[in-house]
Amino acid sequence: MDTGLSRVAVRLPGRVEAVDDVLVRSGAKPLERRMFGRIYGLRDSPVLAPGERMADHLAEAGRTALGGGAASLVLYGHTLLIAELDLCGEFPDRLRDALGLPGVPFFGVSHVNCTSVLRSVELARRYLARPGAAPDDRVLVLGGDQGSASDRGRYIPGTTVAGDTAAALVVSRGPARYRYLGGASARDTRFHRSLRMTKEEFTLFGKVCCEQAVAVVAAAARAAGLGLSDVDWVLPDLSNRMFWRTFSGLSGFPFEKIPLDLVAERGHNFGVDSLLALQHADAAGRLRPGQRCALVSVGQGAYFQSVIVEVVEEK
Repeated sequence: MDTGLSRVAVRLPGRVEAVDDVLVRSGAKPLERRMFGRIYGLRDSPVLAPGERMADHLAEAGRTALGGGAASLVLYGHTLLIAELDLCGEFPDRLRDALGLPGVPFFGVSHVNCTSVLRSVELARRYLARPGAAPDDRVLVLGGDQGSASDRGRYIPGTTVAGDTAAALVVSRGPARYRYLGGASARDTRFHRSLRMTKEEFTLFGKVCCEQAVAVVAAAARAAGLGLSDVDWVLPDLSNRMFWRTFSGLSGFPFEKIPLDLVAERGHNFGVDSLLALQHADAAGRLRPGQRCALVSVGQGAYFQSVIVEVVEEK
């Protein structure tokens, strides 16, 4: 089945907070604070301004992605389990109404942490391929968490600080801006304790994560009938620059083909990072028709997801 992904709609919150301020509040030591800034390249984190709600940003991103069209299913990938979706039964109804999709099936995709949004893309493909699917079925995929609700949820020791950006795209049959080529997922159960890991487990996690990320991108490329050398861009999880330097060294993939412009100004934003990188690279004119892009997400737990897409020339 030929599956297309629309252009990505991004909604940035109205305030920016210094990553170092979050680290100070979280009790990070001076050495770690310097590492986050000088080595990891993290500077700012987008957060909701007073009076803003994540649900409103999700709805605005979703409406933009829909472009006035409809959807037969909404999937909301989220990492934090304090999300309103888990606490308030009216949330799906309010969001569907704001999207102009009253009564459309709405599901949250969680418990796979920051891989939830790319996992939603895979679930959307399964939905479109189901028996009895209509040719004009479309799936709206939403992503975004309110990291600023709690520093405990947004500060990952030795790794990153997360913010509040929302993003959306539409998955459908037939032509679109990006053609789905293949995907893969993986999990390493040794790190199931997540943020409750010991110091030794965190150290091993940092080493294994890059190896697993390389493996899952290679597996996604194989699923697309490609090798890693056939991929033009790796669109990354924006946790920090050092991770992707290590990824490049392990895989041999050119570091300059991993766009990290957004690390300083936006940093990590849970499951939407690779979508932000895709949208930014496309808006900056870096992507050309026929190029293949590997979207990558890494989640505590530890979860890994990659989706390979091909850029399509729009008429």
